[in-house]
Amino acid sequence: MTGNGNGRSAVGTGRAVVIHPLLREGQDAHRSPEARLAEAVGLAEAIDLDVVHAQVVKVTRPTPATLLGSGAVEQLARTIEAFGEDGREVVLVVVDHALSPIQQRNLERGLKTKVIDRTGLILEIFGARARTREGQLQVELAALSYQRSRLVRSWTHLERQRGGFGFLGGPGESQLELDRRLILERIVKLKKELEDVRRTRGLHRRARERVPYPVVALVGYTNAGKSTLFNRMAGAEVFAKDLLFATLDPTMRAIGLPTGRRVILSDTVGFISDLPTHLVAAFRATLEEVEAADVILHVRDVAHPDTEAQKADVEAVLGDLGIDVGADPRVVEVLNKIDLLDAGARETLLNQTGRSDAVVPLSAVTGEGVDRLFTRLDRFMTDGRAVVDLTVPLTDGAAIAWLYDRGEVLERRDEDAVAHIHVALDQADLARFERRYEYHPD
Repeated sequence: MTGNGNGRSAVGTGRAVVIHPLLREGQDAHRSPEARLAEAVGLAEAIDLDVVHAQVVKVTRPTPATLLGSGAVEQLARTIEAFGEDGREVVLVVVDHALSPIQQRNLERGLKTKVIDRTGLILEIFGARARTREGQLQVELAALSYQRSRLVRSWTHLERQRGGFGFLGGPGESQLELDRRLILERIVKLKKELEDVRRTRGLHRRARERVPYPVVALVGYTNAGKSTLFNRMAGAEVFAKDLLFATLDPTMRAIGLPTGRRVILSDTVGFISDLPTHLVAAFRATLEEVEAADVILHVRDVAHPDTEAQKADVEAVLGDLGIDVGADPRVVEVLNKIDLLDAGARETLLNQTGRSDAVVPLSAVTGEGVDRLFTRLDRFMTDGRAVVDLTVPLTDGAAIAWLYDRGEVLERRDEDAVAHIHVALDQADLARFERRYEYHPD
């Protein structure tokens, strides 16, 4: 696979080669090596790298020194040298796999160019995309955690570490110790600032709960079309482009449903396979919006050849958040990009989904099927009103007032220190009440 060779340059990056090491162990059974390579190329292009060459490299036996083996490194070096004959040499090699600091150093020496692994590449993308203060804090924390782990594991690697944090690189253990101490101090400060952000988000969330605005969260694999759907539903101008990780910072808008009921629509960061653990932890505050949502729209690119594997990746992340997709009634599967299907596949999909409330096929680009999604959301908010009995302590005036404000109190009987309340509530409001006050129907 070869790029377009048009010479467009990245911000200080330029021409790049992307390789996907095909290892026997740990191979993704749900995706072909070619699909993994294509995704890696997409990641590289997301930060405007000019990918001039990409290939799958078979690795029979991974080597501690280079991962790839000496023969593969020599062959790749010749390829890189050939691309540089026109005077515009390859300045970066992206390895779609985790590399140890030693492997990264040896590959750079063997290939005579800078090398970055999958984790480093995703961090670069996140750093370029983050716009809000929260997003920038999260990215910096992830980058420092990644850099710190490499310093700890690489006492023989005495060269300056990458990352652009302004450390004066120099040989010797003392410099590494200094770098590590500075990183640790910055990490502690960042965690404190992020904790403040989380508290602020919690206050905002509680403020939203004081008005009848349920939250609808869009989740999905990166580039599934979440931001395009967000724009279609909200009439907003959120950055939406055919790029991996086009959206990083959570965006929210209040929108109206056909019945006039208002909801808050939340666009979130896209998921991806093998997301670096540093980023999973750093973006916990963003994902808290999903945990607290009243409705979760799982947006899928149904036209993508790996749509089932992408679905599994997203569901695994949701599972880590305590959301059981198969059992949680809040989750609605949105099959996006039906406009890209051929006529036969599209008709089959529409027939299979029928009138199912759990699955909504649509095209965020053309608008087809979006009305059905609005209707589905309206029905979720208003139909199936639950009539339940709740026992609430008389001392918890806020919970009792919440029930009077959101529901229809049919009967109330005060006894000793508790109030027995017979109340009709929308299913979404009942779920919100249980999450907020931790009282459940008798």
